[in-house]
Amino acid sequence: MEMTEKKRILDAICAAEREAAGLLLHAHGVLAECKTGHRDVVTAYDRQVQDLLLERLSAACPGARFFCEENDRHDDLNAEHLFIIDPIDGTMNFVRGLNHSCISVAYRHSGTLEAAAVCNPYVNELFTALRGGGAFLNGRAIHADPAPLSETLVCCGTSPYREDLTAETFRLIEAAHRASLDVRRQGSAELDLCSVAAGRAGAYFELSLSLWDYAAGCLIVQEAGGLCTQLDGSPLPFDGSKPAVLAGGPQAWADFREHIVR
Repeated sequence: MEMTEKKRILDAICAAEREAAGLLLHAHGVLAECKTGHRDVVTAYDRQVQDLLLERLSAACPGARFFCEENDRHDDLNAEHLFIIDPIDGTMNFVRGLNHSCISVAYRHSGTLEAAAVCNPYVNELFTALRGGGAFLNGRAIHADPAPLSETLVCCGTSPYREDLTAETFRLIEAAHRASLDVRRQGSAELDLCSVAAGRAGAYFELSLSLWDYAAGCLIVQEAGGLCTQLDGSPLPFDGSKPAVLAGGPQAWADFREHIVR
């Protein structure tokens, strides 16, 4: 796919995310509805943001298909033009007023991730990447930290919808805490991946993530010179399954695999 066409689509994604950001910034009276359980919630704003993104991206790329968190919009993952959307990643943060959530969109062309953008409206940060074109924060190039795990922070998620993973998650958190400067659990997988890409954190892991939780961040990390894989080091699937994810700068990723995973 030509870089100019990828850039055109990325520009459309960024414009749609900036427009949708206003919905989050002006949200009031937020009410949460339970989906699969009391920790898995959705709001009217999730649906409004998703609807806006669908409308704008359909216009920018006629005939495109969509794989989205809300409204069960799960089109063919092998479509020629596919957008993977998480309208609000960090919904519980959004509901509780923690102001640490983002809008995430990845674009996949014939089975290959080509463009991605993650917008954090609360601090006016827009992370972007094009395959083969590098990763950026508000237009400035970013790079994963080359330092070893011992000299970096580790971000993590606790897979709150999977209580069967709690014990192993906290075993890994304790081991990561001992092997690094400290551990952070912030409640947005995509923003944690972007922290790795920007060199703010050396590594990030979570034992169960949906595709919309990691698609955009995965490309941003890779284009920033980091690694984003399954916990066992194998490539991440794009089949709708929910893998364990590990991302990091090259050395921190390797250190985590060697000293933490077992």
